[in-house]
Amino acid sequence: MALKYVKTALLLCSLLVATQSAAALWTINYPKPLDDSDARAEYPIALLKLALDKTGVNYELLPSDRILLSSKALRQLRENREVNVVWSMTDSQREKDLLPIRIPIAKGLIGLRVFVINVDREAEFARVSSKNELMNFTPLQGEEWPDTKILQANGFNVATVPNFKDAYSLLLQNKGDFFPRSVIEVSAELEGRSASLKLEPDMALYYPTAMYYFVNKSNPTLARLIETGLNRAIEDGSFEALFKSSNEAILEELDIKNRRIYTLDNPLLPPETPLADERLWYVIEQ
Repeated sequence: MALKYVKTALLLCSLLVATQSAAALWTINYPKPLDDSDARAEYPIALLKLALDKTGVNYELLPSDRILLSSKALRQLRENREVNVVWSMTDSQREKDLLPIRIPIAKGLIGLRVFVINVDREAEFARVSSKNELMNFTPLQGEEWPDTKILQANGFNVATVPNFKDAYSLLLQNKGDFFPRSVIEVSAELEGRSASLKLEPDMALYYPTAMYYFVNKSNPTLARLIETGLNRAIEDGSFEALFKSSNEAILEELDIKNRRIYTLDNPLLPPETPLADERLWYVIEQ
C-alpha cells in the first residue's frame, strides 16, 4: 500500500513539473536595432516570433536595453550578457564561439550583394565587363565582418570600417569605391541617405553563406526550441510565406534576374552548412 502511495505521489509531482514547465515564461532578448524605423530587423524578428509561436511556449520577445550593432551583439552573446539570441552571418569562428541554429533564415540572400556607389563613379562602373575588372575597385566592409575575409580571399583589396554607417560616409568622400550590401539590407539602408549615393544597376556578387540565429553555448535548450519552431514553420509553409512576403518585392525592385552575378568562393563556410537541403535556399533564376 505504501508503494502505491509513493507511485501516486511521484506521478503527481511529474504532472506538476510538466504543467509548470509549459506555463513558464521564456524571456528572449535580441539586439536593439538602431531605431524603430530600422527595417532590416523586421524580418528576423518576425521569423523568430513565428518560430516561437509554432512551439506553443509562453514567451516574451524583447530588445536589449541599448542599441547593439552586430559585432558588439555577438560579443555580448558570447559573454552571456544583455542578449540571448542574435542573428548574424556565419563563419567557422562564430560557430566555435557560439551555438548556431543551422537553418539559413534568409535562405542565403545574405550572400547576394549589390553595390552602393557614389554617383560620381557611375560611368567607371558602367565600363566594368568582368570580375577581374571589378577587382580593380576597392570595396568597403566592416572590420570584423566575415565578408571582409571572403572578399580578400578572392583577391579584392578591401578598405575596412568600424561599422556600416562609416562606409556610407567614406563613399561620399570617395575614400572607397563601392559598398557591397546584401539585397535584404540595402533598400532599407539607402532610404533617406544622400542623393549622392545610388545603387549600381547592373552587377552583383554572390558567395555561399548563411545568416543564422545564434545562442550562447550554455543554452542548448533555447537553440532546440527555436530550431523546432523553424522546422515546423518550414513544414507547414509559413516560413516560405513570410520569406516571400518580406523579400520578393525587394528582389524585383533590384532587378536581380537581369544583373550580371559574379560568384566568389567562401573559404570561411563551415562544413556543417546544410547546402544539400534545397528547401533552405533561394534559387536565383536568370
